[in-house]
Amino acid sequence: MSRLPSSPSSINLLAPSEKSNAIQPPALRSSASNASLRTTDSRYAALSDGNPIPSSISDKFAMSPDPAAWGGNVSPNNREPDDDLHNPDPRRDRKHDQGGSILTTRGIVNLGCLAILFCGITMLFAGYPILSHFLTHHQSTSGGFNFGGINATGQIAAMPGNWGLIDLDTPKEAYEKTDYVNGKSWELVFSDEFNVDGRTFYPGDDPYWEAVDLHYWQTNNIEWYDPAAITTRNGSLEVTLSQKESHERNFTGGMMSTWNKFCFTGGLIETSVVLPGINNILGLWPAIWTMGNLGRAGYGASLDGMWPYTYDACDVGTVANQTMNGLPLAATENGDPTNNGVLSFLPGQRLSRCTCTGESHPGPVHSDGTYVGRAAPEIDIFEATDIQISGDPITGQVSQSGQWAPFNAEYEWLNTTANLIIPNETSTYLNPYQGAVYQQATSSLTYTNPEAYELSGNVYATYGMQYQPGFDKAYIAWIANGQLAWQLNQPGMDADAAVEISARPVPQEPMYILVNLGMSRNFGFVDLEHLTFPATMKVDWIRVYQSPDSKNVGCDPIDFPTAAYINQ
Repeated sequence: MSRLPSSPSSINLLAPSEKSNAIQPPALRSSASNASLRTTDSRYAALSDGNPIPSSISDKFAMSPDPAAWGGNVSPNNREPDDDLHNPDPRRDRKHDQGGSILTTRGIVNLGCLAILFCGITMLFAGYPILSHFLTHHQSTSGGFNFGGINATGQIAAMPGNWGLIDLDTPKEAYEKTDYVNGKSWELVFSDEFNVDGRTFYPGDDPYWEAVDLHYWQTNNIEWYDPAAITTRNGSLEVTLSQKESHERNFTGGMMSTWNKFCFTGGLIETSVVLPGINNILGLWPAIWTMGNLGRAGYGASLDGMWPYTYDACDVGTVANQTMNGLPLAATENGDPTNNGVLSFLPGQRLSRCTCTGESHPGPVHSDGTYVGRAAPEIDIFEATDIQISGDPITGQVSQSGQWAPFNAEYEWLNTTANLIIPNETSTYLNPYQGAVYQQATSSLTYTNPEAYELSGNVYATYGMQYQPGFDKAYIAWIANGQLAWQLNQPGMDADAAVEISARPVPQEPMYILVNLGMSRNFGFVDLEHLTFPATMKVDWIRVYQSPDSKNVGCDPIDFPTAAYINQ
């Protein structure tokens, strides 16, 4: 019986009895092929029965691993043409190994390529950085402390588009100003000329000003404050009070401020204004004023225990009603006659020097470890107020005042000749109103120019306020009709033994600016029958000056920070 090939097949897997009966499918190897040159050269041997396995196409390219099998001469005595390359002979090749030169064309090209590669890598990683350092044009700080002219407060003094601290429309002759108290030359640090018509002051519209949308309930105002009531027209800011219903109120007015956008500490602020209405009809309440940045006007929670304090002592002056256990007696009598003679209804200074370590307080800290007393004081540049109805001609007045807490006994500050200065007593006199349970006022009244009203001559008049904060040589001076109207020196707010309080400094807080027009019966009689609506206050410009030796602009100064406390 013949032997089967060793390759596995389906036939081999069958049982012996099944092999003879199985139908064998044609195999690949059973197909005829003449691909091999000779059938006898096939890798596949013939079967013992004499039937050869046909050669495959791969047989044509199959070679034995033994060169002798396909005719190669493998004798060690057989020399091939390249044997000398593989069998070097030092003695034979010595004459070829000596002499020669590298200065061949090929050698020079190779060295040149290496030199170019080296120079390129050196230039990339060393030359380019060095050249960039010396040839790059560095951005100017424009005299500031950072790129783009940013100053120490993080604000930009000049930027494209007339959005800098100093309005580009401000006349060059207004860049310096002789101060009203010391006669020294001060420099302009902020201005707004309001020359661009159609400006709006909704939140986000302006880099420095923002109008509010609220009812000023703290003073029981009659109107609703709406940003739509404020715009710029014909080179002036216009704040309009109209008989227009809003939020269930019959009148709409406007108030805007630089709260947390622009503040200044010490200096001179002046403004050119046409007052609304006319000087012989009562009721309108236009004002331009300043307040400490820790309190936001119109937002009562931010002012509770903050306004109108300016105090840096830890004593009874910081507590509610300025009393402890009914003492001192002077704080319980001869105060506000409309409130049974009580001196104060204030809740106590929220951020006083008595604040304990770990409690919320914006700082800073005194050398003895106690906090500096902080608050939101108020200094008014002017509030147009009652008129004098006897006299010829009838003349209106402006009130120019500072608000204080804690209070003197009977609200009487030390208004001696050294502390109270009125250069012209025919145009200015001390206001008989000195305070009530929620504020003590130091105020004087100055007659206005009868032509400086909307419905009369429409003439602009200059009002202002200049002050030196703190205790030493501190003061507040007010300007009306472009002249020094009156001055209060800080010793006028010294300690008062009767109510056991310490001296109050001229406000040291960073102060922001407010402009508003409204009405309130808290401020006096409102003659709705004769008032003309709409009534408009016009502001030609607002400018702030400071001494070159003591410039302090910004709402978050290092010595009186506010940002962290406001943002918490």
